[in-house]
Amino acid sequence: MVTIIADRWFEHKTIDDGITHFWEPHVIPLMRCNIWHVRGRDRDLFIDTGLGVASLSEAARDLIDRPVTAVATHAHVDHVGSHHEFEDRLVHRLEAKALADARPGYSLYLDDPTLVAELVRAGYDCVPDQCLVTALPHEGYDVGAYSLQGSKATRVVEAGDSVDLGDRRFEILHLPGHSPGSIGLWEADTGILFSGDCIYDGPLLDGFDDSDIADYIASMKRLREIPVRVVHAGHDPSFGRARLHELIDAYLSERDR
Repeated sequence: MVTIIADRWFEHKTIDDGITHFWEPHVIPLMRCNIWHVRGRDRDLFIDTGLGVASLSEAARDLIDRPVTAVATHAHVDHVGSHHEFEDRLVHRLEAKALADARPGYSLYLDDPTLVAELVRAGYDCVPDQCLVTALPHEGYDVGAYSLQGSKATRVVEAGDSVDLGDRRFEILHLPGHSPGSIGLWEADTGILFSGDCIYDGPLLDGFDDSDIADYIASMKRLREIPVRVVHAGHDPSFGRARLHELIDAYLSERDR
């Protein structure tokens, strides 16, 4: 049973003058989503919003002084927990229904044997019935009462659409495989890619019910051709172009066997 009360739920650090990284240190690494705040002249982005155990908008109140769009790189629970806190919400067409659907009673325990088996197969260190959090956001929080609120998208996107912040422009890349509507946000002017869970520097997951290995392979091959300078991913540390190619080649080699 989790009894520790967290001093604060979110940590954050400035990456540069336009990007701030938020994360939930008391969520186990498997489910600890990278949350990216991108500042623009006219509008800001939150790229993914974490598990939703505590309020992201409250934690980021000192940063929010203009309209904000919450982008879902995909609709898995660890990426969209606080989307309902924001008035403007963006997602790919193929993830819109999943984002809108509430998931009451979603467990904060790894109580699905099939899921645990897939995670272990992929290389994650986890055990059945492991709790996804190592602390509570406040006294009296009931881990068993957690639920994910649905968040109807205010903008549904396709590949090639753009997100304009006034002084920054991101192209939507459709990168299916991990999930049908997984997207990345590509800023050609800076070489920055926000990749969601299509690629990150850890065990990649392509064995879920909504995953597709053939799509994943195609997405990887496409990413290899983009002149990326730095990847800010959905999990684990950011990395550069050389590491991106290493990760892509390792995945393609594994799937070629």
